[in-house]
Amino acid sequence: MRRIASIMWSNLSCNFLNQIHGNTSEIRQLTADICRHYLNGPWKKVTTNDIRFKHIVGGLSNHLYHISLPADMQHSYDDTQSQDPKDVLVRIYGQTHGEDSLKDIITEVVIFTLLSERGLGPKLHGIFPGGRIEEYIQARALLNSELGDENLSIHIAKKMALLHLMEMPLHKEPTWLWNTIDNWLKTCETKFKGNIPKFIKELLNGIDLAEEAKWLKYRMEKENSPVLFCHNDFQEGNILLSLEHDKENNIPENPNLIIIDYEYCSYNYRGFDLANHFVEWIYNYNEPDYPKYKEDLSNYPTIEQRLIFIKAYLNEIGSKESPEKLLREAEMFTLASNFFWTLWSFIMADTSQIEFGYWEYGQSRFKGYMRQKEGLSIREVEI
Repeated sequence: MRRIASIMWSNLSCNFLNQIHGNTSEIRQLTADICRHYLNGPWKKVTTNDIRFKHIVGGLSNHLYHISLPADMQHSYDDTQSQDPKDVLVRIYGQTHGEDSLKDIITEVVIFTLLSERGLGPKLHGIFPGGRIEEYIQARALLNSELGDENLSIHIAKKMALLHLMEMPLHKEPTWLWNTIDNWLKTCETKFKGNIPKFIKELLNGIDLAEEAKWLKYRMEKENSPVLFCHNDFQEGNILLSLEHDKENNIPENPNLIIIDYEYCSYNYRGFDLANHFVEWIYNYNEPDYPKYKEDLSNYPTIEQRLIFIKAYLNEIGSKESPEKLLREAEMFTLASNFFWTLWSFIMADTSQIEFGYWEYGQSRFKGYMRQKEGLSIREVEI
């Protein structure tokens, strides 16, 4: 445990943080030290034994910890006018993949800060090497089964529209998607030279992923989908429902939804965000047993459900576009969503400290990609 105290904060690395993940006593000490160094008021006096500590499960990329002041400190805290929080969320970044990943983290922090200032996301309380301290929101992530709730779906569509309407100080061309895919392909090429599961070798037998990526880029660009500021990971775990509006687990008529996790935010094709959200209806990430997710293809939204979402989205942005056009965009960019998360899964496998069936998930997403491509080819030949 002393090795934590001996590390200078300026040299604290993501890899070190991942090495001690799983050792509750060391993580507890580390998070207490982080809060003491980066927060004011009673936090300056907090000790490892003082804090209330809870590991939040469900993150597939980062490690999340809910840290609270002890009850006696919170009581005295109520008598002050301090704006410092009583509890926070400490986010420790997961496995990084070189210089580009570090640049992505910096970009995410900038995006997080801007969204926080505009009231569209949690407040930012501190940034430390390897992670950040965020506002802890009394909320819960949506359940996969709730994505099909018509009222919730309409409100999710409105949140997506608000993000798409934002102007952010980022590169406005859709290069992020293709650059990320290219970088991940290079990593996969090296990784596949080592030991990989037999079912992955069989899955990719005769497949040239680099050629698939070239075809995908060519095909997606033909759709002329508008390039907007996108979240790129609109899944239920990143959509929080305020508990103030969740009495007895009943979804209110006007739910207060908060969108979190901006690590993949960038200017991207609108169709990618739409497609990615619809595909997420298929996957439930709250399964207790390995591989920690469940795939149910029958949960994919019907045409009627997709149109309800799309019409709410168009109404929010004030567009007169044909809903059928966006329906087609979402269908086409399902290819890009599945291909993107396939590569992500292969890279995360054997490197992430988070218990999740990354190889299995990658297999599932690639099979989805191939099904979609085959269906597209049949329809285009018929046309």
